Amino acid sequence: MGHFLESNTRGLDMNKNRGFTPLAVVLMLSGSFALTGCDGEQAQQQAPQAPEVGVVTLKSEPLQITTELPGRTLAYRVAEVRPQVSGIILKRNFEEGSEIKAGVSLYQIDPAPYQASYESAKGDLAKAQASANIAQVTLSRYQKLLGTQYISKQDYDNAQAEAQQANAAVVAAKAAVETARINLAYTKVTSPISGRIGKSNVTEGALVQNGQTTALAVVQQLDPIYVDVTQSSNDFLRLKQELASGQLKQENGKAKVTLSTADGLKYPQDGTLEFSDVTVDQTTGSITLRAIFPNPDHTLLPGMFVRARLEEGVNPTAILVPQQGVTRTPRGDATVMVVGEGDKVEVRPVTVGQAMGDKWVVTDGVKAGDRVIISGLQKVRPGAQVKAQEVTDNQQQQKQSGAAGQTQSQQPQS
Repeated sequence: MGHFLESNTRGLDMNKNRGFTPLAVVLMLSGSFALTGCDGEQAQQQAPQAPEVGVVTLKSEPLQITTELPGRTLAYRVAEVRPQVSGIILKRNFEEGSEIKAGVSLYQIDPAPYQASYESAKGDLAKAQASANIAQVTLSRYQKLLGTQYISKQDYDNAQAEAQQANAAVVAAKAAVETARINLAYTKVTSPISGRIGKSNVTEGALVQNGQTTALAVVQQLDPIYVDVTQSSNDFLRLKQELASGQLKQENGKAKVTLSTADGLKYPQDGTLEFSDVTVDQTTGSITLRAIFPNPDHTLLPGMFVRARLEEGVNPTAILVPQQGVTRTPRGDATVMVVGEGDKVEVRPVTVGQAMGDKWVVTDGVKAGDRVIISGLQKVRPGAQVKAQEVTDNQQQQKQSGAAGQTQSQQPQS
């Protein structure tokens, strides 16, 4: 019995020296297989997958080129009413702010001194005409006696000269009468144009002077009305070149202009571009463009600030890129990310023009058929392979509406 115990003890010692029991080996192998399986699943989960990005496939399309420019309204015609004779204002014949017709009397200057001058001039004319008649009768008598012993040639020459002087005096007297008549008529200060008259700068009893610098009142024709806008000379030259090359086209030879007021309301009448200034402002480098608008209800008044949208022409092959797809480098250069061959991302520098709603007009750097990334930009880098998903216009609008709504909901309530 003692030997048996001793042999078992030795057997246990031998198993300890050998390492593990068969059961332990089985347990260790099953654990290693389990660990190997977990590592495989993790490796499979950590395998890189191509990120999904939203793209827009560019296409060329006809585009109405418009430019929004600030401007001011100006009256179609302006008449500053000034007196052409001096005197006392006896009466004002209009209501301030009313519509008047050309030729109506606005003010009455005291006509008494001018009436007297007119009558005196007519008297001088009658006197001159009488003297001319006497001189002509004398000349006729001397002409019959010329060559006889009763008058000499010298007497005849003197009579002829006196008749000529008398006739000249008649001409001068007639001119004086006409001048006096005109001055008398000028005592009625009339409007040279039809339009709306503003406030009166004088009242009854005021002394006015011929040629004074201050206008008595101002009359303005408001229908139609001018709108003057300014555009940079560089843009103006570019447009002229594009029109000359046929890249931009106009209808009926004139560009159409639409208008919005300072509060953002659209003016219901469309206007046309009339002309551009012939010189460039040296201080601003801009050129003035003038448009004309119908203004039958006198909604527009001179001096109002407006914004004019100038339809400069049609670009038949314009490329529009959503604004969210255009990014800027630290230097300010515009770039886009394009899904190129093999669905790999490429960065391209682009030249952007004006904004058309939520899109940029791109003039260089991309072409029709390019796929520009507009969503998921933060998940990709140049050279990476991506999974491109086309984004429709409706989806773009929904994203923009959702972003706008989220922004409004995040605003603190007062």
